[in-house]
Amino acid sequence: MSALRVSMVQEKGQVTIPLEIRKKLGLKKGDRVAFVETENGVLISPQELVAMKTLDKLGEMLTEKGITLEELIESGRALRDDLIQKRYGLPPEPPK
Repeated sequence: MSALRVSMVQEKGQVTIPLEIRKKLGLKKGDRVAFVETENGVLISPQELVAMKTLDKLGEMLTEKGITLEELIESGRALRDDLIQKRYGLPPEPPK
């Protein structure tokens, strides 16, 4: 188990992430972090990490269903074309 690190919540809700943790995660000024509420508290992680885990999970779900990324993209195009045609009466874009 890793060592406990403690920070104080400032007046505007700001908390300093300890230097050792910022270095380990590669966090620098201007980087975004995500806050995920869990039953044990709040998990703070680099936003990129959360996005990558979400994309990986989506990829796993598509693979389980036998759907390729290309099929997903193409179905999105078809849905978009159908929506534009129904809503605005415009013909679908020709394939590029």
